[in-house]
Amino acid sequence: MINRRTFLRSSVAAALAAGAPLGWAIREAGAAPAAAGIGLADPTLQFGAAGFLNLVPDAMAPGFKYVPGINGEYTVRIQKARQQTGLVDARGKPLKTWVYGYGDPSDGLITWPGRTFEVRSARAGGPASTVVNWLNGLNPNSKKRFESEHLLPVDTSMHWCYSLPGFTGKTIMADGVPTITHLHGGHSDFQFDGNPEFFYNYNQTAVGPQWANVPGGFTTRFVYDNDVPAGNLWYHDHALGITRLNVYAGLAGFYFVRDDDDTGLEGNPLGLPAWPYEKAYAIQDRMFLETGELFYPAYPGDPYYDDFIFGEGANPPPGPSGLAEFFGDHMVVNGVIWPKEDVEPRNYRLRLLNGTDSRFMALQFFEVAPGATDISAAIQQLDFTVIGSDQGLASSPNTNQNLLLSEPGSRYDVVVDFGQVAPGNRVIMWNIGGDEPFGGEINVGQIYSHTDRIMAFDVGLPLGTLSAAADVSPIAGAFEAFGPPAIESTDLTRQPRKVALFEGKDEYGRLQPLLGTAEPAVDHTGAPINWPVNDNYTLAVMPDGTSMPLIGQMEGSIAWHSPTTENPALGSTEEWEIWNMTGDAHPVHLHLVSFKVVDRQEIAFDENTDEDGFLLEGISPADNGVYLQPQPTVQHGSMAGDPATYGMGFRIVHPSNAAHAYGAPVATPEGVVENTPKDMVTALPGQITRIRMTFDKPGRYVWHCHILSHEDHEMMRVLHVGPGA
Repeated sequence: MINRRTFLRSSVAAALAAGAPLGWAIREAGAAPAAAGIGLADPTLQFGAAGFLNLVPDAMAPGFKYVPGINGEYTVRIQKARQQTGLVDARGKPLKTWVYGYGDPSDGLITWPGRTFEVRSARAGGPASTVVNWLNGLNPNSKKRFESEHLLPVDTSMHWCYSLPGFTGKTIMADGVPTITHLHGGHSDFQFDGNPEFFYNYNQTAVGPQWANVPGGFTTRFVYDNDVPAGNLWYHDHALGITRLNVYAGLAGFYFVRDDDDTGLEGNPLGLPAWPYEKAYAIQDRMFLETGELFYPAYPGDPYYDDFIFGEGANPPPGPSGLAEFFGDHMVVNGVIWPKEDVEPRNYRLRLLNGTDSRFMALQFFEVAPGATDISAAIQQLDFTVIGSDQGLASSPNTNQNLLLSEPGSRYDVVVDFGQVAPGNRVIMWNIGGDEPFGGEINVGQIYSHTDRIMAFDVGLPLGTLSAAADVSPIAGAFEAFGPPAIESTDLTRQPRKVALFEGKDEYGRLQPLLGTAEPAVDHTGAPINWPVNDNYTLAVMPDGTSMPLIGQMEGSIAWHSPTTENPALGSTEEWEIWNMTGDAHPVHLHLVSFKVVDRQEIAFDENTDEDGFLLEGISPADNGVYLQPQPTVQHGSMAGDPATYGMGFRIVHPSNAAHAYGAPVATPEGVVENTPKDMVTALPGQITRIRMTFDKPGRYVWHCHILSHEDHEMMRVLHVGPGA
């Protein structure tokens, strides 16, 4: 909430002033503490040694794209590898970093990010589907360093793959790292969607429980539907409870769909820049040890631990603990810290991905003198054109100077004209988003020294150096045919579905973001969905021991493993109202669908509530708005009637006149472009965000917050289309 964000900012700033980050952490990134004396890489020193010096890897280069085998299928292996990220040691010698990456077994090259898929839409004469064989090559029996444990500390007290019934005897040391790849933005049948309970390990001795519900059973052969328009998708790991760790270790890459309009070739009907003038950048943030290894905070004394654990009065079991958010002090693009791109003075198409854990970024482009590393003497701020977002092109181009690359997981398609820049000068991609949870305010400043800059473009190549292709206008094509799905309110199958975002606490007192409903839940037929009739629910208690059984129709905050409440009918078109009852923005992602962002509206709180939405002590509601009431959250390890095993969540109480729950309309957030097909939306605190979509495939999918640390700690729920939930 607001107070937590302020506390986090001030406490980290105090730590930096006291000598951090070099004073932080004296352990390796593995599960066990290391010898004393190993500290964190200093971003100030690293930027001085490597900032804007290393060329960014070209994710759109033909040699970096996967090539199908002779059978037309792709084979991709997940494996551990060492990679240079631009880090150097105290003597300036390049360091290598252990990562998990994706690669083609035929050449043995494993990379972070993984190589790029580029496929042709079936609507443009391409194959009906793309087939990828995903192989988990993280062999726990290898004698290589770190191979028998995760690269990063795993919190086994959380709800994760090996905490599920039937898997509790398995460990990463003995059985390997479970993985499951999700094609983000894909229109996939449910068994190929990459759902978190469809994980599998190295030799398939640990196969997720949901494979039992798939006709034909388990497979590593995933079939992706190509009957989709051109779009900017990406793939990443989605294993239950360790998504944040597997993605942080390197498991992510681009996946582009082409069609007859957006061909990716010179002379395309839209007049858009094509490679080598089309680039793709996965923007992430990381922390590193002085030795070059990845660092992820999880122990007392680590960055953020005191804020999110001791500061909240939490008492997790011994060992590594998951934290509520992560903000790194090194900015990384395509696996390289603060890189550069050499460009010509012409239009470039930039495909941007926010691949961070928790960071909301607000991007700008500034022309500076050759070799400059900040914008203190900027010559000008550049205009640029936003032509698309998550799943395709916009209905019309948007000229901007600010872009809220807000949600972790979101993508933007941007054209920048470097012809605006004097030859020889540099352009810096600048970030005015903060190193803290996002609440809607953009330019709050950074805590860290260099997270305000992402990468540089040196406009030093003469026009025509890379290709003889003529420069093109970013808006030469007819964009009217594109944009979000054409779904109107008259198409809706049912009244709007009210879902909600909450922030509670788990059984150890740690912050636990949760999803749930803002109304009593019903299934695809309209029948009530009730809380299970078993002791965990009928004997539910609050952590303070207060008895509060969960009985009757399900409502309020709900953890992952409780019955499904989002159960649309197959073929139905729905409007969802996303009620954000927390103090922070959350990037909401729905699998399967492409949706239209309709509008936003304030939540009207009862006038007798405090700033967090709770009734003032001793005062009755005024009945002119909503308020929150606490209720227990059944955790994966809850035991009936034992308050120490339950978490705390909430339920929204509505006024007798439903219209009183709704406040004033809210404008689209600054820097956000939404006249495009979306699979991500920023839900701001205290607001209702509306989206519309059609559910056209049956089966088990998910919806979740795409802050990876949130989805790993229960801010994810099953989305089941049709019967069988």
